[in-house]
Amino acid sequence: MTGEILNLFPYSVGALKLIPSSGGRFEVLAGDTVIFSKKSIGRHAEPGEVVRLMQAKLGVQPTPREG
Repeated sequence: MTGEILNLFPYSVGALKLIPSSGGRFEVLAGDTVIFSKKSIGRHAEPGEVVRLMQAKLGVQPTPREG
């Protein structure tokens, strides 16, 4: 998923940070805003769901990196 986000938003996402946790937590933040939380929703992200949420938060269309 990290590779997909960096590939689709190369000009909008400066960095990704993976933070190990416990209890099955999986959260995606854009800045300080949680855009997906497995714990809150009670399920894993569906394919493409996090990308759609990133697109909505960033307000940009995915622009795949060339090459």
